[in-house]
Amino acid sequence: MTDRDATGPSSLTVADFDYDLPSDLIAQTPLEPRDATRMLVVDRPTGGLHQALVRDLDDWLRTGDLLVANNSRVLPARLHGRKRDTGAKIELLLLRKEADGAWTALARPARKLKPGSEIVVPPHLEVADSRSDLLATVETVGTEGDVRVRLADEARLSLADYGETPLPPYIRTPLASADRYQTVYASTPGSAAAPTAGLHFTPALLGRLAAAGLCWAEVTLHVGLDTFRPVTEERIAAHRIHREWCTVSDETAQAIAAAKARGNRVIAVGTTAARTLETLGQSFDPERPCGMATMSELFITPGYSWTIVDAMLTKFHLPRSTLLMMIASFAGRDLTRRAYDAAIAARYRFYSFGDAMLIR
Repeated sequence: MTDRDATGPSSLTVADFDYDLPSDLIAQTPLEPRDATRMLVVDRPTGGLHQALVRDLDDWLRTGDLLVANNSRVLPARLHGRKRDTGAKIELLLLRKEADGAWTALARPARKLKPGSEIVVPPHLEVADSRSDLLATVETVGTEGDVRVRLADEARLSLADYGETPLPPYIRTPLASADRYQTVYASTPGSAAAPTAGLHFTPALLGRLAAAGLCWAEVTLHVGLDTFRPVTEERIAAHRIHREWCTVSDETAQAIAAAKARGNRVIAVGTTAARTLETLGQSFDPERPCGMATMSELFITPGYSWTIVDAMLTKFHLPRSTLLMMIASFAGRDLTRRAYDAAIAARYRFYSFGDAMLIR
């Protein structure tokens, strides 16, 4: 990552958010217990970097601070099937259910598909005797591997009988339990990937935070296409970020307003919670706090003026990604670069099952 602080956001390129990561630092399996992971604490006012553990999170926060987490639950959204006419293998990754019941999905290989193509997905072996095949019909085919499909008889079927948890492509070690790729507070199904900063929390840690006087609230953002899509434009201002459905309840909006009123911080648990909170912040009135339900198209890059988020617990993100651009916006590009350099030197574990960073 570069530290060209004089460069305006409209001039930034994807190369400004690149860095070299030794492949052995890409975490393949989660640590046990969840909160045993390391945490690099990044102080924005001083530029200081501190070594800590996630289980000691309350030591770095203040009584009355509000943690806001994304409660979206990962769907068993990866389906393995075959084209009904040719038998060719097709993989579908369901990303988002549309209002009319069809799904936006990624298909591999998409070149084998056209409108009207039918994909037959068999049930898992353990339920094969009691389940028929699932039929997915392609309605449209996009230009980036994206398709729109409709699942037959979906109302009476369970995706869990056909799909599997869609781990990121850089994780090659199978999970012993699919629940390890869910947060302990996940309650609203709809994501194609986990909001991974929340994977560190345990019931015991949540209890310690409450006992320390920390407040807790939840939002929902269903993680979608941009988790899987690299930024292909050279200049980030030209990148079109994909929309993701997010909701904030009136209760959470009121908790945010109350925290701000008493001088406490709002701490986003992960970039998806941060994106949701900042989407709310585009129209938030602390005197009349109310929730929202909308598609977020917010693309946060350096130069963005933050409205609600005061601190963030996050992961170490992929080079050249929109998530790294968000972190650089929040912490500053120079401090972000120093933090990542320090994490690599100290051999922190990176990406979904890796260690954490608290930016405050």
